[in-house]
Amino acid sequence: MTLLWNDSIVYWTLGLNASVSTNLSSPSLGLQSIGILALSDPVLPTSVIMAYSSDYAEGPDIFRFAKLDDDGNLRIYSSSGGSGGSGNVRWAAVSDQCQVFGYCGNLGICSYNGSDPVCGCPSRNFDLVDPADGRKGCKRKVEIENCPGSATMLELDNARFLTYAPELSSQVFFIGISACRLNCLVSSSCIASTSLSDGTGLCYLKVPSFVSGYQSPALPSTSYLKVCGPVEPNPSAASSEKGRRWKLKPWIVVVAVVGTLFGLVIAELGLWYWCCRNSPKLGVLSAQYALLEYASGAPVQFSYKDLQRATKGFKEKLGAGGFGAVYKGVLANRTTVAVKQLEGIEQGEKQFRMEVATISSTHHLNLVRLIGFCSEGRHRLLVYEFMKNSSLDNFLFTPEEQLQSGKLLNWECRFNIALGTAKGITYLHEECRDCIVHCDIKPENILLDENYNAKVSDFGLAKLVNPKDHRYRTLTSVRGTRGYLAPEWLANLPITSKSDVYSYGMVLLEIVCGRRNFEVSERTNRKKLSVWAYEEFDKGNMEAIIDTKLLNHEQVDMDQVRRVVEVSFWCIQEQPSHRPMMGKVVQMLEGVTEIDKPPAPKVGTTIEGSSIAGTSMNMSSSVSTFAPSMQPPSSSSSLQTPKGSSFASAMNVERVSSSLLHSDTM
Repeated sequence: MTLLWNDSIVYWTLGLNASVSTNLSSPSLGLQSIGILALSDPVLPTSVIMAYSSDYAEGPDIFRFAKLDDDGNLRIYSSSGGSGGSGNVRWAAVSDQCQVFGYCGNLGICSYNGSDPVCGCPSRNFDLVDPADGRKGCKRKVEIENCPGSATMLELDNARFLTYAPELSSQVFFIGISACRLNCLVSSSCIASTSLSDGTGLCYLKVPSFVSGYQSPALPSTSYLKVCGPVEPNPSAASSEKGRRWKLKPWIVVVAVVGTLFGLVIAELGLWYWCCRNSPKLGVLSAQYALLEYASGAPVQFSYKDLQRATKGFKEKLGAGGFGAVYKGVLANRTTVAVKQLEGIEQGEKQFRMEVATISSTHHLNLVRLIGFCSEGRHRLLVYEFMKNSSLDNFLFTPEEQLQSGKLLNWECRFNIALGTAKGITYLHEECRDCIVHCDIKPENILLDENYNAKVSDFGLAKLVNPKDHRYRTLTSVRGTRGYLAPEWLANLPITSKSDVYSYGMVLLEIVCGRRNFEVSERTNRKKLSVWAYEEFDKGNMEAIIDTKLLNHEQVDMDQVRRVVEVSFWCIQEQPSHRPMMGKVVQMLEGVTEIDKPPAPKVGTTIEGSSIAGTSMNMSSSVSTFAPSMQPPSSSSSLQTPKGSSFASAMNVERVSSSLLHSDTM
C-alpha cells in the first residue's frame, strides 16, 4: 500500500509482501469497527492487516473512520458516543507531516512551530506564490535561466530536499558535502542538492522539476539551492525589528552589554543550582522533548547520562548479541525501552552509523522499531521499543517440566509467529529502498509483543545492497550463529538474501519441533535435526516431528504442519538457487501456492563453485533478547525442481546481495 504525489512520487509505503500484491484480483481497503485497517481480496484466504488504530478494540461505542486528508496524509479517526464528527487522530500513515512530498508546494520549506507544520520560503530570493496560503509554494524573484550574473548556492543547515522513488534510482552519489554542493553548482540539470551527515556519505541531486523541502534541528543533513546572484537569507527574529526611529547612543550600548553579561552569569549560577535540586524534573522535560522528536519520525539522540539513568547504571541485562549487551530501561516519562550497548569502538562505530541511518527509515508491523541512539565519546548505544514477551527461544526450548503455567505456545500462535517473521524478512529483502540482508535470523532475534506478534530485531547491521548493483563488496565482519549459517558463509561465496532464507528455514523447523537444530538426542537417533526430520517426513510420520509439548495439550492442524515443514525443507536447500525468495515463502505459508515435495536437505561440505572444508569461523551463539518472558494466549501452482536445475525459474530470480566474505577477515 502506497501514497503517491502526482501519481509518480511514492512518499509512503506500508509493507505488503510482493507475491500477494501482484496476485490480487479486486483488492479493497477497509477499516474494521474495532480499529483495524485491512486489505481484502477474493484470492486471499484472510484479510491482510495493514495498521491498528491507537484505540484498537477499546469501547463498543467508538465510531472510527479512515480518511485521506487534503494534506496528503492517510489517517484513522475516532469519536466517542458512536457518532461522527471530526474525531481524534488515532493513526497516521506519515507520522512526520513535513515528510509528505509537496506539502508546502514547489520550492517551499516545511518546518515546525511547536507541533504544527508551517510553510515558508528558503530565503528572500523567493516570494510566496500566495501570501495567504504558504502551502502553495514559492517562486523565484529571478529565474535561473534569466539570471544576468552567475548563480550561487543558498546553504540551508539541517534541511533536506525530499527524495523518494522513483527519483532515488538516479542522481545519487557517495561524496562529501563540498563536492555535493559543487556538483550541483556546475551542472545545468541540477537545481538543488542534499548531503547527508548520518555516516552514509550520500548526496542527492535534484533536477529542476518539483522541489519539496524539510528543515528541522534533528535532521543530519545540509542542503543547497541554486539562486540567482547573491544569497539573501531570511531575516532572523533578532534583526527583524522595524520602526525604530532613533539610534542607540554608545554609552547605552556599553551599559546594555555589561548588564547583559552580568545577568547571564547570575542566570547561569541560578540555573546550575536549580538543576541540581530538580534533576528528576529536567529528566521528564528531556523525555517529553525526546517523545516529540520521536513522533516527528526522526530517531531521538539521547545523552549517555540519560541512558545510564534510564537503565539504573545498566543494571538489568536482558541478553547479549554479537555487537553488545541489551539492557532494560525506563525513560523519565515512564516509557520502557531496550538499550543495546555496542562494543568494539572501530567496528561498532561503523555498524552503528549504518544501523541508525537505515533502521530509522525502516518501518513494518513485523520489525522492531528503533526509537533513538547515543553517540557520545566512545559510547555507542541504540534504543529500541521494548517487547513484553521476550524472544521466541524462551518459549520453544524450555523443557515442559520447567515451563511456567500458560507459557506453552499453541500451534496457532506458532504459525502466526512463523508467518509474521516471514513477512518482516520479506519487507527487508524486497520492499525496502535497498535490500537489507539480516545475516543473523534465529529465535533470539524474533521478539514477541504483548499480543505475541513476531517482530524481527537486530537487522540493519549488515551492508546494504542495491538490487540493481551486481558488484560484489566485502563485509567487514562475519555475523551469524551456529546452526543457522547458510553453507555459502563458509565457502567464500556471495552472501545474498537467500542466506537469510536458509536461516529462516532452520527457525521454521525449530518452531515445529521445539528443539535446537544443532542439538542431537536419542529421539533424533543422534542425527542432525534437519536430517532426522526429513526421514520422518519422507515416511509420512508427521507426528514424530511435532513438538511433544503440543501433542500433549491440543489438537494440531496437521495439514498446516505439513505445509510449514515442506517450506522449511525448501528453505534449507544447500544450493542458494534452489531456495525460494521470502515473498514466495509467505505465499506458500498462506496456502496461495501449492508445494511439491522438497528434496532431502544435504549436510555435505561442498556447494557449487567452492568447498567449505578447511574454513573456520568464530560464530556467535549468544542471546540478543530485548525483554523478559511473559505468558502467551491459550488456545496450487507447482514448484518443480528437476535434479541439477535452478529454482529461480519457479521462485523468482534472487536479488544479489553483493557481499563477499573471506575467512581471513574473521
